[in-house]
Amino acid sequence: MQPTKIDNRQEDIFRGRLSNELNPKHEMMILSRLIPWDSLESEFSDLYQSNGSVGGQPPKPIRLMIGILLLQHLHNLSDEQVVCGWVENPYWQFFCGYDFLQWNFPIDPSSLTRFRNRIGANRMEKILSLTVSVAVESKAVKVKDLKKVNVDTTVMPKNIKFPTDSKLYDKARKRLVKLASKYEIELRQNYNLVAKTLLRKISGYLHAKQMKRTRKAIKHLRTIVGRVEARREAGPL
Repeated sequence: MQPTKIDNRQEDIFRGRLSNELNPKHEMMILSRLIPWDSLESEFSDLYQSNGSVGGQPPKPIRLMIGILLLQHLHNLSDEQVVCGWVENPYWQFFCGYDFLQWNFPIDPSSLTRFRNRIGANRMEKILSLTVSVAVESKAVKVKDLKKVNVDTTVMPKNIKFPTDSKLYDKARKRLVKLASKYEIELRQNYNLVAKTLLRKISGYLHAKQMKRTRKAIKHLRTIVGRVEARREAGPL
């Protein structure tokens, strides 16, 4: 079944048109004129069955669904937030093709999940790429500004440990032990088990906020590193 169409041809004597009431210079009004809605509706119509014999409620208008997805992406909102904000914001309603103020929720938030699954990843990327093409067309950004992208990855999980003093000391000890083995320098002790025990104790002391014991354990670990370094510099006997 093909989706319904947004029909603004019928006048309403009790309600004024949003196009006459809203600021024509508002960013959402300008943006709504730059997006090729007709071509998007023609392209996405093949996702629906043309046979009208299938029962059930007709799908929501394509412009409404694409418009809400764009609003969600532009404002970084959840499915529930963008639907609730749509009812409260007349500029968003006009952006999605409605010329009269709507008082009810346009869709159920779960419909966005089903629509994303229906269009797939490739068409979803095409919808989101409209924000870039429209920005270039409206001269909000220049093409040369898009050649280089700065990505902030501070909130992404990484396989990097925080460089505490105890971990840095143990890292230095391991490298010294490795160098001593490479140059055939015999060490009286490599302190592998001792350092492992100290690191576990330091972690427990820090969790319990026992800073005096923590400083004492770190000092012991630093002394161990100094012993290994002194033996490595002395060379083979």
